[in-house]
Amino acid sequence: MSYRPERLAETIKKEFSAMLHHEIKDPRLGFVTITRVGVSSDLRTAKIHVSIYGSAEEQNATMEALSRAHGYIRSELGKRIRMRHTPDISFKLDTSVVQSIRVMELLKEINEGKEYTVND
Repeated sequence: MSYRPERLAETIKKEFSAMLHHEIKDPRLGFVTITRVGVSSDLRTAKIHVSIYGSAEEQNATMEALSRAHGYIRSELGKRIRMRHTPDISFKLDTSVVQSIRVMELLKEINEGKEYTVND
């Protein structure tokens, strides 16, 4: 069993996080959190899962900005991570944080004895 994809995922997460905070100056990328990075076993593709604070419109604008910066981000990662082939990256909106907040609110309502509804 190889740990290389896991190590590469952690490296990509660290380097991309540094890029977001120090180098990429797009105001739409202000409230982005990298929740996890998944790398394929052949190291050719990487999915970067991001959580974005804001409304649905702000989230869409941020995802669009990330999509547009795809080439720049990939080339910068290639410079920072010495590999023969830089993985092709894609971004996925991670809604697990929002879902967990909703679950916590429902549990709080149950503990307080209030009626609750599930909005799905």
